[in-house]
Amino acid sequence: MSLRTAKFRRSSPPAEEEEEQEQALVQAEPPPPSSSQQAISQALASTAHLANLLPTGTLLAFQLLIPVFTNNGACDDVTRLMTLALLLLLAASCFLASFTDSFRSSGDGRVYYGIATRSGMWLFDHNAASAAALPDTSKYRLQPIDFVHAVLSVLVFASVALRDRNAVSCFYPRPSHEAQEVFDILPLGVGVLCSLLFVAFPTRRHGIGYPVTDGS
Repeated sequence: MSLRTAKFRRSSPPAEEEEEQEQALVQAEPPPPSSSQQAISQALASTAHLANLLPTGTLLAFQLLIPVFTNNGACDDVTRLMTLALLLLLAASCFLASFTDSFRSSGDGRVYYGIATRSGMWLFDHNAASAAALPDTSKYRLQPIDFVHAVLSVLVFASVALRDRNAVSCFYPRPSHEAQEVFDILPLGVGVLCSLLFVAFPTRRHGIGYPVTDGS
């Protein structure tokens, strides 16, 4: 009996150590994020996904040129003016890109790009020899929803620009507490609103840099 009791006493300390290790692991686990933190992370993710609604070339130009034009956020009078001109040019590019469209001709298999007009679509690379292979372009004519998409694209670009630290530091190097709250909240609100409107009114155009549809 004494030998069995001694063995049981010797085996009990490892079990106690395992329980202590499990308790230490439970205590070391971080607490779950609060509902407000989850909402902020989801809003940031939705704003990041909104960048996919912008023209690829415009977004790439913004990411490459803003650090150069703003000198990594340390702007003077000249670079601030140049940055403003760049932002206006990129915003105009987002607006005009909403009216571009493309299709693949079933006759010659070529991809044609153009801009929507009231009567149809004005093609960029059209010539008289390929006129017979073109489909009816009247279905690509300008629609009122195109202007809605154009305005939403500009708002999405403004939201992306307001989330960029270099762009904000160029115009507001030392923002007040109230201004910082606006820079943190306004892009998220505009991003959520634009995402809902894009879902409710989806675009059917495939502009330059977007997937191409069959024109047959």
